[in-house]
Amino acid sequence: MAESTLEFESEREFHKLYDEKPKNLELVERVLGVNLVARGTSLKISGDEKNLFKCEELFSLLNLGQSHGITPKGADFLRFVERVDSGQTQDLRDLVTNPLVLKIRKTSIVPRNLSQRRFLDLILQHDLVFGIGPAGTGKTFLAMIVALDSLLKGEVQRIVLARPAVEAGEALGFLPGDLEEKLLPYLRPLYDAMDEVLGPIEARKLIETGVVEIAPLAYMRGRTLGKCFALLDEAQNTTSSQMMMFLTRLGEGSKMVVTGDVTQIDLPSHQESGLVEAHKTLRNIDGVHFHEFDHRDVVRHPLVSKIISAYNVANS
Repeated sequence: MAESTLEFESEREFHKLYDEKPKNLELVERVLGVNLVARGTSLKISGDEKNLFKCEELFSLLNLGQSHGITPKGADFLRFVERVDSGQTQDLRDLVTNPLVLKIRKTSIVPRNLSQRRFLDLILQHDLVFGIGPAGTGKTFLAMIVALDSLLKGEVQRIVLARPAVEAGEALGFLPGDLEEKLLPYLRPLYDAMDEVLGPIEARKLIETGVVEIAPLAYMRGRTLGKCFALLDEAQNTTSSQMMMFLTRLGEGSKMVVTGDVTQIDLPSHQESGLVEAHKTLRNIDGVHFHEFDHRDVVRHPLVSKIISAYNVANS
């Protein structure tokens, strides 16, 4: 059995690396197969050489991340350790040494994994981006954050939110309430993102003044979306004609992001998803960019990633 001792500048800085929670050190022991003894500013590691090296690499990356203002906490800490265990250290190094931080009012948004970072980079650099992947990967939240960032910087004049209401058969006229009340259940994830970074009062004001517009797909035919950030969520439930109609609304000075999960299609079995068709038809078109998430990118409870993976295996 090999042994190694790591020394840190101060006891406080050392404890911050693992979020000052002894259970995180126990997690490192369990995942990496090492024994840890923490005393003052030192950490003694024992285990076989391969696992010992992984543990040294882990704390090196945690220390590097802390110097750049990134300290994984909660479920993120577990994912960080698991990525080191699976050999994804270079991806983690890229993430912590080149952090991307979006500041909206007093809230700072930092991508929680490399996949989120790549998705954000695509949205910031290009006008038409598709984000495809399972629930819990943050694709809708991140798209909305960039939309709000663009709005508050004056890069666009408004935000247009759209989502197919397949569960209601798009027959919104049969639902009680005005248009916004009818669409609220379908757009709740977008509202949640606004509330988190702006607060409910400012978010409500943007909607009431029309700066943030709620637009059912059926109401967008014939329009040109200029100087706006258009976001289509749950796009796997669009038909081919709806998808083409939405994409061709893109006007001068606008950005468009389309998000969806192709494993959660609610359309009739004989009808192809507009998102699936768009991926096949447009993936080689210059200026159109696709980013695909998978179960490893889920940022909800760690069990969610395992559940998605298990179902994928069962259905493959």
